Amino acid sequence: MIDGGPKSGTAIRDSRRTMFIDQVTIRVEAGKGGDGCMSFRREKYVPRGGPDGGDGGNGGSIIVRAVVGVDNLAPIAHRKHWKAKSGNNGQGSNRHGRNADDVFIDVPPGTVVRDADGDYVLKDLVADGDTVIAARGGRGGKGNTHFKSATNQAPRQFTGGGQPEIRQLALELKVIADVGLIGMPNAGKSTLLARLSRARPQIADYPFTTKTPNLGRIQVALDRHCILADIPGLIEGAHDGVGLGHEFLRHIERTRVLVHLVEPQPIDESDPIHNYQVINEELAEYSEDLKTRPQIIAVSKAELPGSADVRQRLADVIGRPTLAISAVTGQGLDILQQTILSTLDQIADGDE
Repeated sequence: MIDGGPKSGTAIRDSRRTMFIDQVTIRVEAGKGGDGCMSFRREKYVPRGGPDGGDGGNGGSIIVRAVVGVDNLAPIAHRKHWKAKSGNNGQGSNRHGRNADDVFIDVPPGTVVRDADGDYVLKDLVADGDTVIAARGGRGGKGNTHFKSATNQAPRQFTGGGQPEIRQLALELKVIADVGLIGMPNAGKSTLLARLSRARPQIADYPFTTKTPNLGRIQVALDRHCILADIPGLIEGAHDGVGLGHEFLRHIERTRVLVHLVEPQPIDESDPIHNYQVINEELAEYSEDLKTRPQIIAVSKAELPGSADVRQRLADVIGRPTLAISAVTGQGLDILQQTILSTLDQIADGDE
């Protein structure tokens, strides 16, 4: 087999190493099947040699494969045309042509493989090792040996190799993570991810610093870890594509738990409670499933004056416990990780 995809790398995205690309359109072309052969035995002392034409080999297929360690579609974006080799033709003496090797395109788990022309999904590659044949190679043709019969001792019939499939593929990555950090721009999501994991996302004191998802591995217990995704900030109208819009919401779909960070003192002087409600409304407008996704509510930047008052006011409005955390001082981070662990365990128990 020929591995046509990129080499496996680290499972956690390093933003300094490569550009994050989550949508790619490529052309895939399988290999043609080899032609069957028309041949007759020509041997000394065998005056009535029969047909001995071999079959052609099968053409190579293009297979898209999900591999843990491949973290985005950037390597594939630089190669727009993927083509497999054709099968070899059959030969005399009943020698079959060689089958061509399949070509594998390695993608991250969470990649949706779609036929771009027909606009339908071929397969959603969710787990490591999931595969889909994106373009099937042509079958090898039959040699004239197959056509020998009692009434046709010297057949001259043979078949050519089958034609390959050619397809325009649209690959779309939806990040798969245990926990997704959501909140308004500049709510402290990247800072929290950096504090809890080894990820080093871009951090600044202005909105929309994060324009692509960042992933980090956090230790939630002695023998437990989970993947945390810092999703780009959301604004009102995102379900209609405003701001980062669908770029944000598409990645949230693949997270099991949401940690909703509420900034106590937004730089635009907006109301934190209203901001919380806006984000939940956007989730509900985009997907009914996101509306019911488990959420852990936390007021970030607990070191700021007035943060405790905002937390209490939010808890009173929504009628549920609200955490107070600070990625700067570390306040409340242990409780946050314990809450994440217990929520994930509840989901796992519910799936059994």
